[in-house]
Amino acid sequence: MLDRSLQMSLNCPSYLLVRQRTLCYKRLNPVRAMPPSSVILHTDESGKFPESRKTCNSLIASLSSYDGPLLNAPNTVGILGGLSVDSTLNFLRKFVHLSKENEAKCIPFVVCSDPVLNRELSSLERSSSSLCSRNEPSQSDHTRIVENLWSKRVFLEKSGAHCIVMPCHISHSWHDEVFKGCSVHSLHMAECVARELKEAGLKPLEAGSPLRIGVLATDATLKAGFYQEKLQIEGFEVVMPDKATMEHAVIPAIDALNRKDMEGARNLLRIALQVLLVRAVNTVIIASDDMRDVLPRDDPLLKKCIDPMDALARSTIKWAQQAAEEAT
Repeated sequence: MLDRSLQMSLNCPSYLLVRQRTLCYKRLNPVRAMPPSSVILHTDESGKFPESRKTCNSLIASLSSYDGPLLNAPNTVGILGGLSVDSTLNFLRKFVHLSKENEAKCIPFVVCSDPVLNRELSSLERSSSSLCSRNEPSQSDHTRIVENLWSKRVFLEKSGAHCIVMPCHISHSWHDEVFKGCSVHSLHMAECVARELKEAGLKPLEAGSPLRIGVLATDATLKAGFYQEKLQIEGFEVVMPDKATMEHAVIPAIDALNRKDMEGARNLLRIALQVLLVRAVNTVIIASDDMRDVLPRDDPLLKKCIDPMDALARSTIKWAQQAAEEAT
C-alpha cells in the first residue's frame, strides 16, 4: 500500500502526505472535529491546487475548516523533502521497512515535498559540482532556499509534527538557520551517522593511528563542512577526496550521471572510493543523493560504505518509540 500510494503521488509535481494508521484514499469529506487519517494533496508547479479537481477542492475545504493540527500523536514525525522526490521516497521506504523490523507500532508522519525547492537545491549542487559551470551560487540563492526550507519547517510544526527530519544532504548546510526557534525536536543526519559510528566501537585499521572515516560527497556538501564537524566532535579523523580526486573522479562521475552515462559514473565512483579506502579509513560515508544508487547492490565496495539515510531512519524510529512510551 505504501509503494502504491507513493507511486501514484509521483504523477503530480508536489504533494503533502499525511499518515496515521494506513495509507489509503479515505475520508474525502472528514468531519470537522477530526483531521483525515491519510491524505495526499497535489499541487501544480505554482503551488496552487487545480480548480478542476472537485475531489481535491472538497478535501481542501475540509482541511481549511479544521483549526488544529492534522495529526495529534506525540510521536508524529515531520519529513521535509529536499533535493529530489526520489530521496524522500527512499527515506520513507527505509523508515517503514525498519519500523517493521523493530516491531515499532504504526508511526504517524507528515511529508512535505516542493518541486520549486527541488529545483533550487539541484541547481545549487550543479553550479558547484560541474565541470562545465563553476560559478559560485549567489547569496540571494542561499537566502531563497533557507526561506523556503524554513517555511516548510513551520508548516510541518503546525501540522502536528513533534520531530522533523530532512532526508537531504545539501539541506543540512542550513540546518541551524532552518531550525532556529523551532518548537519541536529535530534530527541532524550527520549527527545520527557520527553517533552510530561512535557506538559501533570501531578500531583503527592501522595500529597507533586514529579512527578514520571517509566522506564522499558533492563539492557543495563537502564545502558546507557539517559532516566533518559532526564526525570530529565524536573523535574521528575525517578523510575527504583530495583536489585531484574531486576534479578527475567525483565531479566527472556526477557529470556522467547527468548525461545518463551510468557505466561511466560507476567506474569513476569506484576510483573515488578506492582512493579513500587506501588511506586506511574504516568506512566511507556516501553523503550524496546522486551517488547513492550508482553502484549495484552486490558491488563489494558497498560493504565498506554506509548510507546516512539508514542512520537517520533508525534514529527517527528510536525517537518515535521513546516519545510514544513517554506519552503513555
